[in-house]
Amino acid sequence: MEQLIPIRHPYNRFRMPEIKIAPSLLAAEFASLRSEVAKIEGEADWLHLDVMDGHFVPNISFGIPVVAALRPLSSLKFDCHLMTTNPHAYLEEFKEAGADLVTMHIEAVPDPRPAIARAREADLDVGLVVNPGTPVESIEPFLELIDVAVVMSVEPGFGGQSFRPEVLSKVGRLREIVENAALSTDIEIDGGISAETAGLAARAGANVFVAGTAIFGAGDPAAATKELRRAIENHD
Repeated sequence: MEQLIPIRHPYNRFRMPEIKIAPSLLAAEFASLRSEVAKIEGEADWLHLDVMDGHFVPNISFGIPVVAALRPLSSLKFDCHLMTTNPHAYLEEFKEAGADLVTMHIEAVPDPRPAIARAREADLDVGLVVNPGTPVESIEPFLELIDVAVVMSVEPGFGGQSFRPEVLSKVGRLREIVENAALSTDIEIDGGISAETAGLAARAGANVFVAGTAIFGAGDPAAATKELRRAIENHD
């Protein structure tokens, strides 16, 4: 991967929000999900579950039955990333299965207010996601309605892609908006996150970090999670 150059952003004048590490189950060994989740249980904050429908993105992953099967095995917050054409259609089912948070793509729901309301009715935390080519202005009107704003730093659909540093300006812009409006909205970065890129994203203003291969692809996922947290905490 080409060398990434650290950037400075006005975010640096704001407070540092609580850091949250969200290992992505998409990079885990599917034949051993129980033990894979157990490896990161004591070190991670959230568990990121990528739900793909083969329509909104060109891949199919897993869905409600996997969420339900894992729920009794983990105390982590379940962050269900709905890469689906109709993310609002199964919100109640995801809640019943054990989801705590659902994030939906603004590209799938250009007016997300009905979907956000439905998620709230189901007692779910809710977030909106922007793809690399989508401007943050598309979700700006809804930031006060959501818990998490997610910036994709790869094209959604497949794990193991390289981080796209051009999205860091979007992270910084979101952080500036959130802080200036005194919102508590988390800013999540998803895609190509490693100890190196997480530090860059933290410097730009992210505080939730989705990492798949960097954690589940490591020999010791718990140690990899610790290393990632250290890189974020020491990002200056």
